[in-house]
Amino acid sequence: MMFRNTLRRGLTTTLLGLALATPLTQAADPVSLTLYNGQHKEVGDAVAKAFEAKTGIHVNVRKGSSNQLASQVVEEGDRSPADVIYTEESPPLNKLGEQGLLAKADDATLAVLPKDYVAADSTWIGVTARVRVVAFNPKLIDEKDLPKSVMEFSDPKWQGKVGFVPTSGAFQEQAVAIIKVHGMEAAEEWLTGLRAFGKTYSNNMVALKAVENGEVATVLVNNYYWFALQREKGQLDSKLHYFTGGDVGGLITVSSAAVLKSSKHPKEAQQLLAYMASEEGQRVITQTTAEYPLHKGMQSDRGLKPFSELQAPNVTPADLGNAEEALELEREVGLN
Repeated sequence: MMFRNTLRRGLTTTLLGLALATPLTQAADPVSLTLYNGQHKEVGDAVAKAFEAKTGIHVNVRKGSSNQLASQVVEEGDRSPADVIYTEESPPLNKLGEQGLLAKADDATLAVLPKDYVAADSTWIGVTARVRVVAFNPKLIDEKDLPKSVMEFSDPKWQGKVGFVPTSGAFQEQAVAIIKVHGMEAAEEWLTGLRAFGKTYSNNMVALKAVENGEVATVLVNNYYWFALQREKGQLDSKLHYFTGGDVGGLITVSSAAVLKSSKHPKEAQQLLAYMASEEGQRVITQTTAEYPLHKGMQSDRGLKPFSELQAPNVTPADLGNAEEALELEREVGLN
């Protein structure tokens, strides 16, 4: 009798242990996304942190340059651990889209963004926008003496007075825009002139600090670098000049994001993309970097020139393609 009771208690304990263990072993592992971040580190980290706080979905961020990460996606193919790729410019995603590696963004995500700032085939979205400008030092040059068109910077009279970053994705996008608007020959003349008479810099912040410190009169950069330096230093000596009349000097470009076809968590990856396009997500991004929100109806609260007042050329991010034309032309004239 005692043996039976002992056996019964043992079986009951074993069954109870199994009952408690079963839900744990059968429960699905929590979803964790991987974001390939070609944007500035602080921007990708801010998005990941805010998205996790809102949804509980953890985002592993892998930082690299936009082109490097896009090439990595191509090499990895279906084995890529990435779910979403976030790039500083659109050409790397145009390239991935051409190779069929991107999933179409959800219609609800596309609906909150202007159609000019998403891929023609809906495989990537423009997240936030920036505009090409001239940063200039008023101690070295008066704004009224700046050229009416960015094309004039290839003239010998600007020798030693204009700086640029030939390796910058945005500079390459500007070269593509010149090809689209003025033709290949004009673009070659422009790049050749800049190479002969301009000063090259390793990155945009280095170039901007050069004009701020009076080392060069003007530099071609994106607007948000100036605001980043202003946040760091306070009052600046340099100022921004915006090209008007549809000049290619005022090109609008976008940071972009897409879900990979190979994502193991496509539903959650689309959630992250939707968050980046949402008002909340856009506010997180534009508080981290002085770019323009693209969510319809939103305006920047960072003191930027109103987006509606920018007089950009009629060249959309989708028109810029994969920027291979510009890269090849830069190599031909000795800039890359």
